[in-house]
Amino acid sequence: MASRSFRDIKDTLVSFVFVVSVTAQITAQLPVKPPEQVRTEALARRATERLQALQREADRLASEERSLLGDLRKLEIERQMKAEELNRINADAASVGVELGDTNKRMAEVQQAEVSSRRQVQNRLAEMYKLGEARYVRILLSTSDLQRLGQATRTVSALSKIDRDRIAEHRRRLAELDAVRATLGERAGTLDSLRAQAQTAHTALDHATRARADLIQDIDRQRDLNAQLTSELQAASQRLQSQLRSLRAGAEPSDAAALPLKPFRGDLDWPAAGSVKNPFGRGARPKGIEIATADGAPVRAIHEGIVAFADAFAGFGNLVIVDHGAQTFSLYGDLLDLAVAKGARVERGQPVGSVGPLPTRAAGLYFELRVDGQPVDPLQWLRKK
Repeated sequence: MASRSFRDIKDTLVSFVFVVSVTAQITAQLPVKPPEQVRTEALARRATERLQALQREADRLASEERSLLGDLRKLEIERQMKAEELNRINADAASVGVELGDTNKRMAEVQQAEVSSRRQVQNRLAEMYKLGEARYVRILLSTSDLQRLGQATRTVSALSKIDRDRIAEHRRRLAELDAVRATLGERAGTLDSLRAQAQTAHTALDHATRARADLIQDIDRQRDLNAQLTSELQAASQRLQSQLRSLRAGAEPSDAAALPLKPFRGDLDWPAAGSVKNPFGRGARPKGIEIATADGAPVRAIHEGIVAFADAFAGFGNLVIVDHGAQTFSLYGDLLDLAVAKGARVERGQPVGSVGPLPTRAAGLYFELRVDGQPVDPLQWLRKK
């Protein structure tokens, strides 16, 4: 049994050695790709992946803009309806105002007529008072015959009734006009309330409309930028494909393959693991950010490029500056040591140094990004965590 087990193990080992030997021979016969071809193929794949991401972003922006345009059309209709409603309310309020003015005028006229009538009555009463306490009786007794007595009686009675009726009519008209004025006042108050509500709603619709319009304008800017970056990246991708064809044909590369940095906004790798302790625009060095990270942590290039500076620099400790072309640069400061030299080509993710404690502060990385020669907030360019 032991002898058979040993033979089984031996046979298995012989078979394994044979398989490894054959595999090694086949691998040795496969053509080995030149490093520049491997690098260019990797860049071409990255360009393709980013182009697909930009296309997805363009589709998302187009869909969002269509939705906002639909909302904007609805808001415009609602705003127009509210404007028409407000115009109707203003017209009704103006009409009520005119009616109220006319009513007040008529009331003033009736009150003036009543005052005049009261004065006439008062004058007659004063004249009668002068006749003595008998008043109407003396008028009646002053007649010479019964016929004139009857006429005098009817005259006095008629005058008294006219005075009473006139004053009663004035009061009735004043009561009617006062009721009309109260009704008009209630209508005016209701219209004022409706006008305030309509004005508030119209103002809110104005704000909502402007907000949607601003969002659409912002999306248009993003779409224009997306189209520009896509075009730039497509041109770079075409150059890479052309260079790949040349490399596969055995030609020497005429220039090192590269991708522009701008199309990778929001998709760049972080230069070091850690959290932001000083954001862009704050602190003693507001043009970049400070990343708190572990002592000895590697610092990596966020994008391929050429090292433009690698040395000590006042206020930044050991500093590395990588030129990514088209006036775009990444800066890595407060390094404990340097892993690259000026003029060297670095690849994305390649270490440029490490983080270490400084005499005045704990371990951390100062990182700055410049686009078109101007400092920008790196958090808008680095991949979201």
